[in-house]
Amino acid sequence: MKEIGRLLTAMVTPLKADGKVDYDAAGKLATMLVADGSDGVVVSGTTGESPSLSDAEKIELVRTVKEAIPGKNVVAGTGSNDTHHSVELSELAMKAGADALLAVVPYYNKPPQEGMYQHFKAISEVGPTIMYNIQGRTAINMTAATTLRCAELPGIVGVKEASGDLDQVGLVCAGKPDRFKVWSGDDSWTLPILAVGGYGVICVVSHIAGRSMRKLIDAHSRGDNEIAQDIHHGLLPVIKALMTTAANPVPIKSVLNAIGFNAGPFRLPLVPLTDEQLKSVMKTINDAGEYITFARPGVKVA
Repeated sequence: MKEIGRLLTAMVTPLKADGKVDYDAAGKLATMLVADGSDGVVVSGTTGESPSLSDAEKIELVRTVKEAIPGKNVVAGTGSNDTHHSVELSELAMKAGADALLAVVPYYNKPPQEGMYQHFKAISEVGPTIMYNIQGRTAINMTAATTLRCAELPGIVGVKEASGDLDQVGLVCAGKPDRFKVWSGDDSWTLPILAVGGYGVICVVSHIAGRSMRKLIDAHSRGDNEIAQDIHHGLLPVIKALMTTAANPVPIKSVLNAIGFNAGPFRLPLVPLTDEQLKSVMKTINDAGEYITFARPGVKVA
């Protein structure tokens, strides 16, 4: 299995004014993200408004983005709370050119740990699979023991960890096989998770700070802890603003529109930030100065 990459951007899904997916803009955005430091992108994740995308739209996004960034990795969000549906969508995504799959712990129906194992086992038989543990959205935690059990499956390449429990992440890092990777699922936890043995981050702030996140990861890898800490501290207010002003992806997509990349509207039930919310977030971004590295030529953060 080839390396998926330490920095993956969980990409927003650009929409046209009429609400249809803007595939051209998606390709352009992916190109800019890898130019700004990302090893690849995740399409049709939560940041990409996956709950309101059809299966056909998700597969076309994989195909379009893969064509836009040849040689870079495209991870397809194919998880749901229906194992059969997830497997079918995963098969289509792999045929469309996905390099790997991202599958969330099943939400709402709250399966037992054995159910989680069987769910991920089924998906991993389709293609390389990154599990996604995020109790805040699924209402249930996948334990370290279950994560490590899944890690022994040949098709499971890693986990995106957003449990908010550093002890759990540390136990996974301590007990995992060498080939199994742990990505942070919370931007602000990137450095702490790297410190306990993590590999990288599946990131949102990298839409506007890709080069900074790349430098943070690289600095930690070579032992330049002061540089890594400086970037962590510099971006922390931005990350918190993007994650607490409203539910992801509302802030980051609103910001992209504000700084000149036309990401378009949202699909209900999501709506843009209010003017006051956007003003507050943009002030935080402007205050971050050099840490913001959005790569589109001619665009200034203002």
